[in-house]
Amino acid sequence: MQGMMMHRPLLIRDILTFAAQAFPHAEIISARTEGDVHRQTYGETLGRVSQLANALKAHGIAHGDRVATLAWNGYRHFELYYAISGSGAVCHTINPRLSEEQLVYIVNHAADRMIFVDTTFVPVLEAVQDQLPADITYVIMTDRAHMPENSLNALCYEEFLADHSPQFEFPEFDENTASGLCYTSGTTGNPKGALYSHRSSVLHALMVCTCLGATMPEGSSVMPVVPLFHVNAWGLPYSAPLLGLNMVMPGGALDGPSLFKLMDTEKVHSAWGVPTVWQGLLAEIDAQGRKPDGFADLVVGGSAAPRVMIETLEKMGVSVGHVWGMTEMSPLGTHGNMPGWVRDLPFDQMIDRKALQGRRAYGVEMKVVDEDGNPLPQDGQTPGELFVRGNTVVSGYFENPEATEKALDADGWFGTGDIATVDPNGFLSIQDRSKDLIKSGGEWISSIDLENAAMSHPAIASCAAIAIAHPKWDERPVLVAVPAGDERPSLEELHSHMSEHFAKWQLPDDVVWADDLPLTATGKVSKLSLRKRMADYVLPDMR
Repeated sequence: MQGMMMHRPLLIRDILTFAAQAFPHAEIISARTEGDVHRQTYGETLGRVSQLANALKAHGIAHGDRVATLAWNGYRHFELYYAISGSGAVCHTINPRLSEEQLVYIVNHAADRMIFVDTTFVPVLEAVQDQLPADITYVIMTDRAHMPENSLNALCYEEFLADHSPQFEFPEFDENTASGLCYTSGTTGNPKGALYSHRSSVLHALMVCTCLGATMPEGSSVMPVVPLFHVNAWGLPYSAPLLGLNMVMPGGALDGPSLFKLMDTEKVHSAWGVPTVWQGLLAEIDAQGRKPDGFADLVVGGSAAPRVMIETLEKMGVSVGHVWGMTEMSPLGTHGNMPGWVRDLPFDQMIDRKALQGRRAYGVEMKVVDEDGNPLPQDGQTPGELFVRGNTVVSGYFENPEATEKALDADGWFGTGDIATVDPNGFLSIQDRSKDLIKSGGEWISSIDLENAAMSHPAIASCAAIAIAHPKWDERPVLVAVPAGDERPSLEELHSHMSEHFAKWQLPDDVVWADDLPLTATGKVSKLSLRKRMADYVLPDMR
């Protein structure tokens, strides 16, 4: 027997129509490339989204067509999210930090018909224009007064909208219709496309609201520093309107002083982004002698936040929560909203929990397996490769059957490539990426654990641990570190600082000081690039 309930499709457009009615005073506040700060309500946004949807239709964009964006976080990018998917097309967000080769590949692989581009990134497209489809249409996201000279024969965004009605009859279609396309950064081989559906995106938004809604009360302001061009800004363009949050968009000014000023002015309650961004903000907090007005919640993902960063923020009254996920997971799989029994723990024990990668979100199943694919106990002690499944996890890659076959196990679970433990309370601890583990004398050493321990030293601003080949031990760890100031602690001093957490054989064989660390297109340290940079390095005992 089946239930007798109506079945209505889960469609992204209904999020915005709901927010426009339920939260008429909530705003999108954007630091624009034009140099000013722009404000508009969700209701005003719905009108402009309708104009944009009408314009796309008039331009011949049809159901299933891919329309790309190359843009910072701002209200126009938000409008594209809803107008493209709401009209039945696919919003393909492009990461401007990708290499030219990768950008050219994904535009052609996706068969994009249009590209909407912020003024900042016009030169990026001009540099590869002859390698992109000849019939592609470019639209620069500004008004006529700020249109840059360009060789793209580009349209002006505000003129593209201007003559169209602020009323649009959004079509109704199957909830499994494709809505968004986001490619992985392609650290190995060509980037791979995750093709989201309306159903998966709405369910992901509801999942975020369920897990993190209590940390972001209606009427408060949230700042997605995590970019809209990368995995839907972790779902915030969909979950924030459902919660009635003001969205504060920082545009391209992501340095510490700029973020501090915008957060302080707009009284940002919650901010989301990767650890490298928050290091800059913390430096400005230190310089100002105070945190931004209203700042009380930080969501960190992309890579693990150093324990010392979590402690520093918690002591100034900012609750820090890890999230973990992947492009292929829409992206969140865990959240860092702590249960009451954790909040009641002594400070150091609470930080122990917050330093983990969060706890399993509803709708995402996890298993850890051994090298033969056998399930391992979720006891918080036994590491294995992490596999996931759920309604917000990809079932394959867009137009890439070979990559799809490699990604899924026989039961349809997606292999993350992470080595992890899961404890009985659903807390996830990422031990390492499988390719970043260091195997010395047949025993594994976690590069993440080494990095977190080293980062707690005040003389280290950032660091990465990598494996260097060794004839006797197979591999030995070496720490590449960026100094926080003029001090360069010796290897012996670092060993002394880290030895509480490691056996002697697990400690790095050397520390190499560097001016910077190479970053991936998503702001993580690129171990691949770092290994290339260190290709000629020789271990101390081999010199």
